Amino acid sequence: MTASHAYSIAERDAVYRVIRERRDMRHFVAGEVPEELLQRLLHAAHDGPSVGLMQPWRFIRIRKPQLREQIHQLVEEERQVTAAALGERADEFMRLKVQGVLECAELLVAALPDGREAHVFGRRTLPEMDLASLACAIQNLWLAARAEGLGMGWVSLFDPQALAALLKLPEGAKPVAVLCLGPVAEFYSQPMLVQEQWAKERPLSDLLYVDHWGAQE
Repeated sequence: MTASHAYSIAERDAVYRVIRERRDMRHFVAGEVPEELLQRLLHAAHDGPSVGLMQPWRFIRIRKPQLREQIHQLVEEERQVTAAALGERADEFMRLKVQGVLECAELLVAALPDGREAHVFGRRTLPEMDLASLACAIQNLWLAARAEGLGMGWVSLFDPQALAALLKLPEGAKPVAVLCLGPVAEFYSQPMLVQEQWAKERPLSDLLYVDHWGAQE
């Protein structure tokens, strides 16, 4: 029986709570992430599932202030390009806070490694499963950070080639996420883009089909 393998009610409630209350944070306050805690979070990421056990995650911890400034500049450059691409919503977009690269206590870059083509198990028809595996590791890190009371934000506004060059990634490797991590004054009660009236969440019922695409009960 599956019930014999279930956690206690309190433990299950905690798991669902951290999933429900995880937020993509953009506002950080002064403070540090103790080294022991950071390593605990990174080990949580490393415990993530991966297709064929390829473990396609590489985390680069950004320590140099100048490098952080350069990453911030790359994000700002892409922010301007994205605004232009949004057309009539450009001004509205520019009022959003889209990153906390300069304010967060710790800055990490999550990347896919070179040589991924050697991993065929689970990727022969779906090579993008390396990206899916990295995303699972990032989600682990995100949930663990929320459980520890730290905020985390996933920033994807950057030119991958420019960031790869800046961080001296080998050919074939690819940066996927700039991760801002650190103390926050409070967590958003709703996703920030909902609070800022940029977007609306859709209910699960709109996204759940039965047997065939678009078919609903």
